[in-house]
Amino acid sequence: MIAIVEHLVTSYGYFGVALVILLESMGVPLPGETALISAALFAGTTHELDIFGVIAAAVTGAVLGDNLGYLIGRKFGLPLLLRYGPRIGIAESKLKLGRYLFAHYGPSVVFFGRFVAVLRTLAAFLAGVNQMGCGSFFAANLSGALLWASAFGTAAYLLGHEIHKLSGHLGVMILGAASVAILGGIGLVRRNEERLAAMAEAEFPGPLIDVLPPRHSSVDST
Repeated sequence: MIAIVEHLVTSYGYFGVALVILLESMGVPLPGETALISAALFAGTTHELDIFGVIAAAVTGAVLGDNLGYLIGRKFGLPLLLRYGPRIGIAESKLKLGRYLFAHYGPSVVFFGRFVAVLRTLAAFLAGVNQMGCGSFFAANLSGALLWASAFGTAAYLLGHEIHKLSGHLGVMILGAASVAILGGIGLVRRNEERLAAMAEAEFPGPLIDVLPPRHSSVDST
């Protein structure tokens, strides 16, 4: 897969970079970071691509892909979970809890998720499912994409192939820190689930179906 991505980037340039990162940001498990680093290395060694163009392509793909993933999650994710969630153990109370957590901590998840492979494919969709505000999502998404693309693109361009070692170590460190934070967050939520659920109910009273467009409401009420 990595070899295919690198070939796509070197063959199609900026478009290849943007396409791979766009698809990854929508939820397709592709190595978007590898595409960015490969393009930056190609720019640094051959000068057939401009590093500013590579960074711009990466940011464009990330922002477009995340926004598409967000819209898909916002339009289809919640209606599907409201209808079928109870069959797989996801009650409406848990959906309200997720919505509450995203409403208060969503920007951090979206921003830092850009630097973690798993979250890079899921954060935008989850933000949409949990009805995160459009303005907050766009600001966190754009700022995270700009920092991620600029940092990794510039480092690869300046450091050459050494970036593979550095990005590998950095990825392990970020993944480890994210895992600790996620596990700690899960433990904190479980210890305070009843209190948080009450806070979520107070903030989002009534059935969540009320936040959906009328056509979803009529379908799910049948």
